[in-house]
Amino acid sequence: MVHPVPRAPKRSPLPPSVGSHAAPAGQSTPSQLPTVEEISAGGVVVEMRDDELKVAIIARINRGGRLEWCLPKGHPEGQETYAEAAVREIEEETGIAGDILAPLGSIDYWFTVSGHRVHKTVHHFLLRATGGFLTIENDPDHEAVDVAWVPVAELGRKLSFPNERRITDLAKDLLPEYF
Repeated sequence: MVHPVPRAPKRSPLPPSVGSHAAPAGQSTPSQLPTVEEISAGGVVVEMRDDELKVAIIARINRGGRLEWCLPKGHPEGQETYAEAAVREIEEETGIAGDILAPLGSIDYWFTVSGHRVHKTVHHFLLRATGGFLTIENDPDHEAVDVAWVPVAELGRKLSFPNERRITDLAKDLLPEYF
């Protein structure tokens, strides 16, 4: 499903969403549960390493106790734009500083936690790595349990979520313009 991107006041526009998903059949939640809207920003930070383009991704333990590899992301703080939040969150969760090259769009999804439904929208950007080294030690929420440079060609096999794989496919299409 393609959506217009929600915009917070005084935030820059982004391209349309690349997809959304709902809870799998049999896991839907009753409509009487309160709904919370969440917004995050993050993305694809790329660096030429060992003569190939690689992307920094993180691993987290999900609520079910399984390891998931995903793109770094987090909530905007204060008056941050989505782009500013993406740069900060990527550096906090991966240790890699970066400059934004292009917006990649957004994804949204629903999940249920602690007696309420959450509708989450994540705005993604393509970044060029400018410094730092891989570490999860600067993640203030300690959500990341591992971090790795993954060759662009292997992202589809490594990332846990189809919508994030679609975001990285969009990034791959743009890479020749920047590298």
